[in-house]
Amino acid sequence: MYTPTARTTPTRLRERTSHDRAAAHAVLDEAYHCTLGFTVDGEPRLLPTLHVRVGDTLYLHGSTGSRPLLAAREPAGLPICVSVTLLDGLVYARSQFHHSANYRSVVAHGVARLVTDAAEKSAVLTALVEKVGAGRSAESRPPSRKELAETAVLALPLREVSVRARTGGVSEEPADLALPYWAGVVPLRLAPGLPESDAGVTASVPTYLRPPRSPWLDPVPMRGAHVLLEPLDLAHADELFDATDDPEVWRHLGSPRPADATGVRELVAEALAAHHRGGRVPWVQRCAVTGAVIGTTSYYEVDPDRGAVAIGYTFLGRPWWRSAVNTEAKLLLLTRAFEELGARRVVWHTDIRNERSQRAIERLGTTREGVLRMHRQRPDGSWRDTVQYSMIVDEWPEAQRQLRERLRSGAAMA
Repeated sequence: MYTPTARTTPTRLRERTSHDRAAAHAVLDEAYHCTLGFTVDGEPRLLPTLHVRVGDTLYLHGSTGSRPLLAAREPAGLPICVSVTLLDGLVYARSQFHHSANYRSVVAHGVARLVTDAAEKSAVLTALVEKVGAGRSAESRPPSRKELAETAVLALPLREVSVRARTGGVSEEPADLALPYWAGVVPLRLAPGLPESDAGVTASVPTYLRPPRSPWLDPVPMRGAHVLLEPLDLAHADELFDATDDPEVWRHLGSPRPADATGVRELVAEALAAHHRGGRVPWVQRCAVTGAVIGTTSYYEVDPDRGAVAIGYTFLGRPWWRSAVNTEAKLLLLTRAFEELGARRVVWHTDIRNERSQRAIERLGTTREGVLRMHRQRPDGSWRDTVQYSMIVDEWPEAQRQLRERLRSGAAMA
């Protein structure tokens, strides 16, 4: 516990305030930025900045030319106040007076010092980078001597600290409970969006920027003798366009044939956005011999509760049709579904006009279940009937045996 002081003891709503050390650290660690308060020539100043907590010290990032950093050079240090707030929800009451917010906040007072020790400064800047992504410091260039000279760090010992929070529902006057207005809480949370690669970046989005997911939504790399499956990324778009730039590849697909690599990039972005929403798990297919990108495939309609998943959104460069690549890719995906994820049912959908695709799916050992009429719209605006196939877990052992035998013998491939 932090020792209460006159500055950290509230005058009202005392039940919302605590001096719990663990609670204060939790808020400081979750928040990415804070507000730094100080005075200049007797006037208040507020500065939004980045922070990181290391032990019981709060470090604040700034420029060597900024006013608070210049003032902190003085031997006496710089008196400051730092505040952090996490907004957790909006509270709607029947009366306007009782509208409120759920939140967690920390206020810290003290005298900050300028960090001049090179080792301490380097460690703090590394901690700041690690805060935005564990492992990021190893995957980025460290600051140069010039950049270090232009960067300043303030250190505030955490001694005079208070935590304030509101949780729960609506507080109403008894007389207002009968009013015909909606009341309740709208939760709020800070959630990362889909990472957007900078122009020219060819590296895949790092693991620490991918949200933790159910294993069903994890595009784990898979390797066979003929094909490699790895998580699809925007960096694959150019090669994917080159491999699939053939009207036959796109004849029965749900998207029009891209005119250039930009069109493929848009399709990849759609797949990644669907994965971010939890609706699709996309892989790129590579030739295991050459390493070249040759196509893509996905899980979709992922339903862990029912143990069901669909395989589709597959397009493959024409030179690899009826080769071992597609058969082995399906074998890898089926093995993961049935043996690693515990699926009970795997589904395929294809256009009723696409007889080649239907024969390929049937060669996998599936069962044709029927036709979904006017199921999806084609790129030309017409409505397609979709043929649905499935394989259930009881059929998997024999299907697996036959697929492996087909790969060994070089028989007609899917």
